[in-house]
This record gives sequence, C-alpha cells and structure tokens, in this order.
Amino acid sequence: MFKVVTPQSEQDFENYYNFRWLMLRKPWNFPQGSEKDEYEQVSHHRMIVDSRGEVVAVGRLHFNTSEEAQMRHIAVAANMQGKGLGKMVVSALENVARSEGVQRIVTNSRDTSVAFFQSCGYDAVQEISADVGGVKRLQMRKQLTELNAIMLHPKWCAALQTIWHEGIPISEQMGIKIFQYSGRTLETRASLVKNINPHNTMFAGSIYSQAVLTGWGMIYLMMRERNLDGAIVLGEGNIKYSRPISQSPRGLCNIETVHENLAELERGKKAQVMLQVDMYDEYQQCGLFRGEYWVIPE
Repeated sequence: MFKVVTPQSEQDFENYYNFRWLMLRKPWNFPQGSEKDEYEQVSHHRMIVDSRGEVVAVGRLHFNTSEEAQMRHIAVAANMQGKGLGKMVVSALENVARSEGVQRIVTNSRDTSVAFFQSCGYDAVQEISADVGGVKRLQMRKQLTELNAIMLHPKWCAALQTIWHEGIPISEQMGIKIFQYSGRTLETRASLVKNINPHNTMFAGSIYSQAVLTGWGMIYLMMRERNLDGAIVLGEGNIKYSRPISQSPRGLCNIETVHENLAELERGKKAQVMLQVDMYDEYQQCGLFRGEYWVIPE
C-alpha cells in the first residue's frame, strides 16, 4: 500500500531530502546538500511512502509566476518503477497547482524522462542548457484543464461518469466525479456542500457511497482494459471511519489492493473482486473501505 504525503516533521524532511540526494545527486558524485536549492522554503513537497513508512518517490513544485508553476526533482526508487508511483507524485503536485489557479506547469526533463512526462500530458517546448553532469534537458509544458486531470483513457472515464449519473442519479446530486485515472489508481471527488451533516462534516453514508462507487469504477475500468463485459454488483462492504471529512472528500483505489479473478468471465462464470478504497479529506486519511464485488457475465 502506497500513500502520498506532505513532509511535515524534521524527520520527514530528512528522509525526503536524503532520498532525493540518493536518486538525483549521488549518481553524479555530488555531496549531500547539493539536492537543495534556493526554492525549498517556498515550494510544495510531496513524497510517497510504503506500508512501512519508507520513502519510495518524491517530487517538488514551485511557482514561477501566478500563472506558471515548475515541477522538479521527480524520482522513484529503482525497485518501485513501473508501478505508477511517478504519476501519483505528478498528479499530487498538479492538484496543488490547480488549487492555486495556475494555468500551466513546466518541467525541464532529461532524455530518460521525456517519455514519462509525455504520458502525463506534457508537450516538448524547447531544448535548454545542460544541467549537472552535462546532461541536456528539454523543457516540457502542460496547460491545465479540467479534462486533462484524467491522465489515461479520458473517454472511458467520461463513459463511466455517464453510467453513474444516468444509472445512479443520486451520485450526480452528491457531486461525485471521477478526478483522474492513471491505470493504477482511480481517484474520485465529491462535493462537501451537497453531503454535509449538522456537524458541518460529510455524512457517513455519503462517505460510504463514494467509496463503493470508487471501487465499482476501478473494476469497470479494469474490465475495459481487458475488453471484458459483465454486471458489477457489491456483495459485501465494510468501512472504518477514523476521522470526519470537513473540506475535500477524495476516494482512492490503488490497483495494488485489488485481488480478482476476472478471467472467469471469459469462461462464462461470475468473477469475484476484493479491493480497498482509502477515503481522504484532502491529504488526511479519514476512512478505509474494504469491498467484495461480483461481476456477473452478460
């Protein structure tokens, strides 16, 4: 299980900077401390930790102007690459930029990371001067729009949103929307105002409903990836609430938590899917949903 967090304590930042140095500076024989620059105090930092609390990915965002932000120092542990963690970091930093009203993000990419940023929706703009180690960089840019928050298969996500709103009308009244899908993580968001209780926090039932739909949506998109058909139903669902949601309801389902036998559908049999959805208030975890779904062949 991986989690995006914002470094807070001195120990958090020590771990964060040490990882950044190990991944981005040590290979070039630069000393510790070289991983920092003059923008650290005015930047937004994010890191991903595993179930043991170990840092496995990092990234940073700072603002060049009120309209432009710059993304730097994206790094993922070598043994964790290919799991979608880089896109999770990029997405978290893009969320910061969107919340501040930024119109575009730029990044200066090495040759080895150009393809990655292209997969995140960034376009090459111009070649710039070499960095440490004499490595040439290519400036890349992404204009921020509501649609391009969805990194992968936006048409599938739009179709899923339509299925929810037409088949489960209350989902639209609750303001539940697909925010992004990276291929490994599905994130939904909901309107707090439309789900508020007398304590000015989100109704527990609304949190549960958002979690159920997030899991349902993850299964739907996995089936689209494999060109499978079937009716998705919830068999059993349990949620543990750890704290109230009072600002920004977010539901995240990571493929690492999914256990399924969807191949049974190809044999005309129903398939079981077990998964987990983490509920957040912005970046603070507030609930954990575990669901058992069944997919009935059609």
